[in-house]
Amino acid sequence: MPLSDRDRSILDFEARWTGHSGAKEEAVRAELGLTPARYYQLLGRLVDSAEAVAYDPMLVHRLRRLRASGRRAGAGRAAM
Repeated sequence: MPLSDRDRSILDFEARWTGHSGAKEEAVRAELGLTPARYYQLLGRLVDSAEAVAYDPMLVHRLRRLRASGRRAGAGRAAM
């Protein structure tokens, strides 16, 4: 299934974002019209899609690495 305009907007936003998380949440609301929770939910799904990899492979692979390192860190804390 091809990426929607919203999907591409989310990936483009994430690719160009620099700054702090609080400001990012405000920008997500203003630019995309999404709550931060919904934005991250949609971004998480996009990261798992082959279409997103085809659209912006460097971004998607970076986000996958970040997600995997966060999971490993979380698993390490849970084992303590």
